[in-house]
Amino acid sequence: MHDLAGGFRYLLAGQRWVLGHGRWLGFGLLPGLVSFVLYTGALIAFGYTADDLTVWATPFADDWSAPWLGVFRGFLTALFFGLGLFLAVITFTAVTLLIGQPFYESLSEQVDRSEGGEVPQSGLPLWLELWISARDSIRILARVLLYGIVLFALGFIPVVGQTVIPVLGFCVSGYFLTQELTSVALQRRKVELPDRLALLRSRRLLVLGFGVPLVLAFLVPLVAVFLMPGAVAGATLMARDLTRADETPAAETTPAGFGPPPPAFP
Repeated sequence: MHDLAGGFRYLLAGQRWVLGHGRWLGFGLLPGLVSFVLYTGALIAFGYTADDLTVWATPFADDWSAPWLGVFRGFLTALFFGLGLFLAVITFTAVTLLIGQPFYESLSEQVDRSEGGEVPQSGLPLWLELWISARDSIRILARVLLYGIVLFALGFIPVVGQTVIPVLGFCVSGYFLTQELTSVALQRRKVELPDRLALLRSRRLLVLGFGVPLVLAFLVPLVAVFLMPGAVAGATLMARDLTRADETPAAETTPAGFGPPPPAFP
């Protein structure tokens, strides 16, 4: 539970950082707005075609009597839309980070600079950074898709599919969302994807404490746009502490003003 609270403190610390550096918040809105327009259009189109997709996928139910046909296809349509929303929340961050790569990397560097100490830089040309970011995002999204398919199938289980599975979906979304956000700071530190995944797996509750509240907030229209700069800032603060925790006393690894630190990274 301590790690869960610690992750949430990082999220709050990131939002507080951008509020105290208004110029970075203002610049950070543009990539999010572009992504928001694209995803809103895609979700609206998907909403209009979800019923047709359900009918196409269930020809075996054409002869079912009422009300079972309507109940079954209505439930399946809701699952299709839920899966689409699940993927949209995850891919929104990846696409926004890709669109705003130069800005978010500069923002992450500024967070490091304002906190003192070393300011890591990848030293790579922009085109190569974009390629690495896109490649790693595709690898992460492949994992998300696999989990999404499994959760979608489990959604058909009575009771469990309508209670436990949605909770697991939010946890999976939050976990991978944090992976995407921390990639900005960890890539600058030349931490490769397998090592990043291992680093975050070792602190799952910390990652969930950061990512799950963010996923819930992202479900509210336009909120994701305004929270993205602060999310990158908070993820940078987390990445700083995770990568130096072995050599830094635990008392120094808490975002300023947010109480006791999470346990030191093992």
